[in-house]
Order: sequence, then C-alpha cells, then structure tokens
Amino acid sequence: MTEPPRPPGAGDPGDRPDPTAPSGSSYEPPTAPLSGAPGAGGYPPPGGYPPPTGDQPPAGGYPPPGGYAAPGVGYPTAGGYGAPGGGYGAPGGGYATDDDRTWSLIAHFGGPVGVIVGGSLLGWVAPLIALSAKGQQSPTVRAHATASLNFQITWAIANVIGFVLAIVTCGVLFFIPILTALVPIIFGIIGGVKATEGVVYRYPASYAFKK
Repeated sequence: MTEPPRPPGAGDPGDRPDPTAPSGSSYEPPTAPLSGAPGAGGYPPPGGYPPPTGDQPPAGGYPPPGGYAAPGVGYPTAGGYGAPGGGYGAPGGGYATDDDRTWSLIAHFGGPVGVIVGGSLLGWVAPLIALSAKGQQSPTVRAHATASLNFQITWAIANVIGFVLAIVTCGVLFFIPILTALVPIIFGIIGGVKATEGVVYRYPASYAFKK
C-alpha cells in the first residue's frame, strides 16, 4: 500500500528529533561551533581571530616575562665608569709616581730657597737641576720645572736691574731690589703649593726663556 504524498512543510525525516536525545532538550540543527572550539567546517572561534600562540606578546602589548636583561647585565656599575667607585685613577695629585711629585716640588720650592740663599740671584738653580735630572724622562716634571725656571730667570734679571737703579740713584730707588726679591719668593711658594695639588702654576710676569 503506497503512502500518500505529504503536503509541503510536513517535515522531512532528516529534520526529526533525535530519539536518543534526553527528554526536555530541544533539538537544533548543526550550526557554527560554540565555546571557541574549532568545528569540523574550519570555523574560527568567536571574534574571528586565531588563539594566541607562545611567540606572541600577551594582552597589553608588553613582552613576555624574561624579555629583559637581568639587572646589572650590560650596564655600567655604580659610578658609571665600569670599576667600582666610578673608575677614576688612583689619587696622586696628577703625578704618575712619587718621584715626579718630589722633583716638581723641588723645582717650585727650590726657587724661593735659591733667592734667599743666593742673594736674590740664584732662584733659577733648583728648577734647572730638576729639569736636567728628570725633565727628559717625565713630561710632568718638565712642565713644572720649565714654568719655575722661566719665572726665576726673569726675576733674577729684574733684580740685577733693580740693584743697578738703586746704585745709580744713590739709594733713592733702594726699594726696587727689595720688590724684585720678594716677588720670586712669594710666587715661588704659591707655585709649590699648586704643585702639591698636581697643578702646573702659571707664573705671572714670566718670560719664556725655555720651552
């Protein structure tokens, strides 16, 4: 016995509910996959973007933990110059050795001593000795000795001129030799004090006899 034709919309056997489904649940035809799981048809999860992988930064645009160097790696140590304490050279007042310091002080302080002992005319002796003994070996000693030597020679000549003027004027200009003797003593001591700090003192009123 043949089954009469069904009217349109009467349903299709493929649209019937699944008899194995639990009672009370409604049947839905297959749609796009839910809960972000990829479906058989290759649908992407909700939002249209693939899930994040391990080589992508997390949300917020920051690199993953461990992307920065450990503290202290690749950076200078305290003081900013590599070695602890700032990386400066050892204190020594600008002298490479104690020998350089000693000869530099002799060059400066020896000038006033020579002026006092030598009647205002021998202030240049000590700087010349320092220059001859150590000037060729140490540029530092050479700079100090040359500065002191030029100054002491200049004022030794000035002292001679002062004596001549005092004699010619029958003692009227007696104070000139006194001044020309005090100047190399005072400034020679100042140059020695500066030398203790490692500074080459630039003497005033000094002619460069030796360079």
